[in-house]
Amino acid sequence: MENWKRLKVWEKAHSLVIKIYRVTKDFPQDERYRLIDQICRSVISIPTNIVEGQSRNTTKEYLQFLYNARGSLEETRYHLLLAKDLRYLTLDRYEGIEEKCKEVSLMLNSLIKSLKKKTGLEREQDLL
Repeated sequence: MENWKRLKVWEKAHSLVIKIYRVTKDFPQDERYRLIDQICRSVISIPTNIVEGQSRNTTKEYLQFLYNARGSLEETRYHLLLAKDLRYLTLDRYEGIEEKCKEVSLMLNSLIKSLKKKTGLEREQDLL
């Protein structure tokens, strides 16, 4: 079995993808090739980067993909805020999804910190 399937952060990120796909079905159809496309691309990039990074040969590469996942998460959070402000998401739905995003963010940050500490790559410039 692939090791990434055992990662709790991957499980949570995957769950977030499923949630986003379900809620965007309720968005207006004229957003199909605009906001819906953007939000689905950014959210699916989170677990995808976790998977790709975990399968790399070095911890340094793994960390870079985790940073990419974190960037995609923040992009998704902005898309969600925009959807709320455009009234495509109710405040309750937005807050519920935002909580899931915070949870994934904390888990990603913890994994990054742990890998950096374990490998001695504790400074950002060590990753460049």
